[in-house]
Amino acid sequence: MDPREHIREQVCESAEFIKDKIKIKPKIGIILGSGLGALVEDIAEKTVIPYENIPNFPIPLAPGHEGNLSGGKLANKEVFVMQGRAHYYEGYTMFGVTLPIRVLSELGVSTLIITNSSGSLNDNFIPGNFMIIKDHINLFFTNPLIGRNDERFGPRFVDMGRAYDENLRDIAKNVAAENGISAKEGVYAGVSGPCYETPAEVNFLSSIGADVVGMSTVPEVIVAVHSGLRILGISCITNSAQRMGRFSHNEVLVEAKKAETQFKTLIQGIVKNL
Repeated sequence: MDPREHIREQVCESAEFIKDKIKIKPKIGIILGSGLGALVEDIAEKTVIPYENIPNFPIPLAPGHEGNLSGGKLANKEVFVMQGRAHYYEGYTMFGVTLPIRVLSELGVSTLIITNSSGSLNDNFIPGNFMIIKDHINLFFTNPLIGRNDERFGPRFVDMGRAYDENLRDIAKNVAAENGISAKEGVYAGVSGPCYETPAEVNFLSSIGADVVGMSTVPEVIVAVHSGLRILGISCITNSAQRMGRFSHNEVLVEAKKAETQFKTLIQGIVKNL
């Protein structure tokens, strides 16, 4: 059976549950990556729903992904904020990983800010920097749109040539510049994980034009484009993939924590200008 067959029913069931709990109707959605969940502290008038309470929602298993959906006001704008995400490497299908994107679209979100923590492949990007994603490379070797297409979600064939909205990227660059935040533009390589890259893989990724590498974002962006959403992608650089030797997820969380203040300033400034 095509797993896409019942996706519409699952999306509507999730959306109806959330509508019953969160009465506002935000047009802005934000997904917070590894260690970046503290932004929810600044949401006013918020209602919080644990993912485990939402029908069909995938529950994150990785540290640094709290697994809560918040609705409220950030920079005086109504927002939905996903505090953490599920990953393909956790055993979820591509349909499961990206179902929250479908739900946000069903709830009326039209602009999506997707964030992640990632490893630098570019000598000019160091831990503590932010990278505004201008393009990506899908190295998951699968695609969340494989299978029967539901035209109610989007078209069969999807143009990914302008996945990351240029106007949103300009807003992000301007906010970063105004606040003295280091934010460059670059290309994100999405891989399945959960292993960190070998030296040969790092060399390969660099050679094909990737500036950072991570284990998320790409499937979500594909589904967001399919859903007709405007997308801004932001990577928080937490480590150098070119650095050889031992590395752990805990170091990712530590570096993300260090960038917390600037991250909050950046996201709130962007939301204020939407």
